[in-house]
Amino acid sequence: MTDHDLALALLSDMVRVRHMEEKCAELYGETKIRGFLHLYVGEEAVAAGSLRALTADDAVVATYREHAHALLRGIPMTSIMAEMFGKQEGCSRGRGGSMHLFDARRGFYGGNAIVAGGLPLAVGLALANSMQDRKGIVACYFGDGAVAEGAFHESLNLAALWRLPVLFCCENNLYAMGTALDRAQSQTDLSAKAASYKVPTAAVDGMDVEACHAAAQQGADHIRTAGGPFFIEFRTYRFRAHSMFDPELYREKAEVEGWRKRDPIELFSEKCLHEGVLSSDDIAAIGTAADQELNEAVAFADAGTWESIEDLERDVLTPTPGGTR
Repeated sequence: MTDHDLALALLSDMVRVRHMEEKCAELYGETKIRGFLHLYVGEEAVAAGSLRALTADDAVVATYREHAHALLRGIPMTSIMAEMFGKQEGCSRGRGGSMHLFDARRGFYGGNAIVAGGLPLAVGLALANSMQDRKGIVACYFGDGAVAEGAFHESLNLAALWRLPVLFCCENNLYAMGTALDRAQSQTDLSAKAASYKVPTAAVDGMDVEACHAAAQQGADHIRTAGGPFFIEFRTYRFRAHSMFDPELYREKAEVEGWRKRDPIELFSEKCLHEGVLSSDDIAAIGTAADQELNEAVAFADAGTWESIEDLERDVLTPTPGGTR
């Protein structure tokens, strides 16, 4: 069983993410958050467990469902929420919104709205690390739908050929938007696809935060010691629809409720209590701290400022030497 300090950190990370995501859904209903919004509810064990295996020298590339990764990589919740609101105090100055959180100072190289779009970017970052003798690895998060894209195969192939330090983290939640995995891909063992490129792999229960942490630590250690990439398939499930626009007509309510019984936060909390690793006071304090952090983040975003009209073209169009655009 995980020791007290790590258990406290893992549970705190999951609860912070859950509270933030549920609040985002509420704020979306109030139209304070607009545009597309893809929530991570149910998948918290993956981000919480795996990101704890990284160091400050490492980099992270994520998908459009990236709020959890951004938060747990160290981007303040205030900065994330301001970005959600479209305020210029946000981590992308209000120009990216939910799908484009970014903070290079913290090694977080963005969410990406294109399915599999982050994979080539991660390979490029890892190539730069290799060529410049930097010791960091690149953790790349993507869903099961990305595995059907050509960019996945090209990226795995190059990472294996050039022995690049990429930790490929596949968040297999069984649905690519509304298409079930077994209706779109003939080989549903996604780790087998990575293994075909001679990349070492692991497949793990993505609802078990300890298992996610152990697998990520195994992968990161392998990259740091043996070199080359490593692939992990985190078998998880999202409790909410694909996005706030999704009527969710493609899966039965009984299926969702069945997975909700494996809520990673509830399972880990119960295990920690049963084994005496955490107390009920510890767990209550985690919830209180998460609520306080969230309230401060929403207040910060509410008080944020809109970008001025005069700045709307800044960083969008580049003036020519003659002064015209």
